[in-house]
Amino acid sequence: MSLIEKAVERLSKLKQAGGEEAPDAPAGEAAVVESGASATAQRTVPPQAPRSPSQRRVWGASSARSVELDLARLTEVGMVTPEQPRSVIAEEYRVIKRPLLRNAQGRSAGAIDNANLIMVTSSLPGEGKSFTSINLAMSIAMELDHTVLLVDADFARPSILPALGLPPQKGLMDVLVGEVSDLSEVLLRTNVEKLSILPAGMPHQRATELIASEAMNRMLEEMATRYSERIIIFDSPPLLATTEARVLATHMGQVVVVVESGRTTHGTVKQALATIESCPVKLLVLNKATEGGRGNLYGYGYGYGYGYGTDSRTETAA
Repeated sequence: MSLIEKAVERLSKLKQAGGEEAPDAPAGEAAVVESGASATAQRTVPPQAPRSPSQRRVWGASSARSVELDLARLTEVGMVTPEQPRSVIAEEYRVIKRPLLRNAQGRSAGAIDNANLIMVTSSLPGEGKSFTSINLAMSIAMELDHTVLLVDADFARPSILPALGLPPQKGLMDVLVGEVSDLSEVLLRTNVEKLSILPAGMPHQRATELIASEAMNRMLEEMATRYSERIIIFDSPPLLATTEARVLATHMGQVVVVVESGRTTHGTVKQALATIESCPVKLLVLNKATEGGRGNLYGYGYGYGYGYGTDSRTETAA
C-alpha cells in the first residue's frame, strides 16, 4: 500500500472515530501527504493554534524598525555616546546611574517593585529632564549586563526624537488608543546595540486618563517583567506643569527629579516631591551646575543646546 493510500485510510478511521487527531505521522509520510494528496488528505497537518496577546506582543524588537543615530553629532553637542566612553559627561552619568542600577538589580536595602522602571522628570519645563533621560539611557546601554528601552512619555511635547535628530513616529499613545495593535510595531531599534526607543506618538486630550487605564497597567507590568535585564527609562512631563507625570509616577519603581542649578527654588523642589510621595525611590540630579563642576575633567568640556517649547537653554549635568 502506498503512503498516500495509507494516509487516506487513516483519514477514514479518524472520521469514523469522530475526527480525533492521530499520533504524529513520520516525517516522510507528512511530506508526501502535504504535497501530493488531495485537499482532504492535507487536513492531516493540524493548523497552528492562535497566539495569545502576550505571545503576539514581541518586545525583543525582531519586528521593530531600525533607525540610525548620528553618534558623531550627538558627541559634538555633548551627549553620552559609545564613541566617547571616557568623556566628562560619560563619567558624570556613570555616577548617576550606579545607584539606579543597584536598585534595579535588587541590591538595595529593601525590595523595590518595578525597580527597572525609572521615570525622569523635573519640577518645571526647561530644567533638563529630556537631556538627562537620553544620557542616562545611553550610559546604561554601555553596560555589559543591561539593555535599555527609552520611552518618550511627554505626550504633549515629545522631545526625545527631535533631540536625537529623528522625525516624528507613531508610538505609545497610538497603542493605547488602539490605532496600533502591537507595541512591537512602534519600537525603534538603534545603531547603539543595547538601546531601543519607544516614541510618544500622537498627542491626545485624554492622555492622563489613558496613562491611568488598565491597559497601561498591563502594558507596564509586561514591560517590567518580560526581560529581567532591561532597564526602561521614561521621559515624562514636568511634575508641576501637568498631572500626567504624577499618574505615571505611580507605576514607577524609581523616579529621578532633575533640578536646575541657580533657577529651581527649594520650595519648588519640595512642592514637586510632594506630588510623588508614594514613589518608593526618589533621586535628585543637579543640572547646569557651573561652580565647583568638573568641566575640565580628562580635558573634556560639555554642553547641549535644547529647547522645551520656545525656551532655548544650554544644559549640562553635574
